[in-house]
Amino acid sequence: MSSFHLVSLGCAKNLVDSEVMLGLLQENGWELCDDPAAAEVLIVNTCGFIQPAVEEAIEVILEMGAYKQDDPSKFLVVTGCLVQRYLSDLERDLLEVDLFVGTEGVADIATLLGRLIDGKQEKKTFCPDRFLMNASLPRTVSTPFFRSSVKITEGCSNRCTYCMIPSIRGDLRSREIEDIIEEMKRLEGAGVKEISLIAQDITAYGNDLDSSSHLMALLERILSETRFPWLRLMYLYPSGVPDELFALMKGEERILPYMDIPFQHVSDSILKKMHRRYGYEDLCHFVENIRSAVPDIALRTTMMVGFPGETEADILQLEGFLKQYRIDHVGVFSYTNEEGARSEFYEQQCPEELKQERMNRILELQAGISEEILQKYVGRTVPVLVEGLSRETDLLLEGRTVYQAPEIDGCVYINDGTASPGDIVKLRITEAQIYDLVGGIV
Repeated sequence: MSSFHLVSLGCAKNLVDSEVMLGLLQENGWELCDDPAAAEVLIVNTCGFIQPAVEEAIEVILEMGAYKQDDPSKFLVVTGCLVQRYLSDLERDLLEVDLFVGTEGVADIATLLGRLIDGKQEKKTFCPDRFLMNASLPRTVSTPFFRSSVKITEGCSNRCTYCMIPSIRGDLRSREIEDIIEEMKRLEGAGVKEISLIAQDITAYGNDLDSSSHLMALLERILSETRFPWLRLMYLYPSGVPDELFALMKGEERILPYMDIPFQHVSDSILKKMHRRYGYEDLCHFVENIRSAVPDIALRTTMMVGFPGETEADILQLEGFLKQYRIDHVGVFSYTNEEGARSEFYEQQCPEELKQERMNRILELQAGISEEILQKYVGRTVPVLVEGLSRETDLLLEGRTVYQAPEIDGCVYINDGTASPGDIVKLRITEAQIYDLVGGIV
């Protein structure tokens, strides 16, 4: 039996690709090794979306390459977005890599690795035409058994000027509703309780299919044909959210009162340069409308600072927006020029020190806002999905409320009561920190 070790980098969408590769390899008799030193094949599934992700991927590839240096009989395979974006550079600079597989080669991984160890893989690269996963592919869930993600589309047809996703992953390709339902039923049968629907933009789901395939139709089918208690919506485009979704969330408690909806900025001039199809007033109306329909909703967004042409007035407007609308979770990152993106050639590029100063300002502001927001939960009893023992100490359990998404938001430390991973319990919140909550099981 051949063995492999796999490192998955990047977002939840990339993790789904890794899980499909895991499933395919295990179905074909490969054994997964936790220890890279014991594996015959070392696989790194990379992210290449932004420069920090590129740097992390290179670092991990070199780290895995060190194992091959110690044992030349090993094979090193690099897959994913980094390959799709920088193939020629990687071929030139990473001679220790035996095989490069692009984002579209997921379904062929078992065949490719079989050829590789048999000495029959003649080409060092494999970047086939566009691929869309489907429910017939095996998938080994690597997250805790009680939560998982379902990728409903691939690629993106938005053309944000700073983003390389369309050139890496291609234009929007939506899975058929029947196919998504089939995968979700399989996950439900395996004991999954929380599903995150993910895509580069889930509001665009079905735009490339017939008129009967759209996000609302998909949600209605999921609600009628599955019994997941928690359904979480991730990565919505602000101007693409239909009013019908507000009404559905208001009346359906299984769709969690939570949205991950990247704004990127609030300044009209910056949003226009980014080619985002909305403005400041649209964002204000969106927040007011969703909170009117679902008063208890938690909103997560991301803000990019230091975009070319950004002024102090733009940052002050962003600060004012956050103070006024008090978004629950805000990720902040500084703009970086991405090779091939239109914004790389924009004038009025911001100096790095100015980007860092502005990012720190927004982060500090949001930390105070988050701490104040979390105080509203003290004294309330809320449903919590138990993750297991705390990462901080074995003396506590850890979980998440419906208002906290896995991996990216804070958590709840459970200091009273007993429960098992995957249990959904009622928790009385007794304390709020900057990003985390503390409470006991009722």
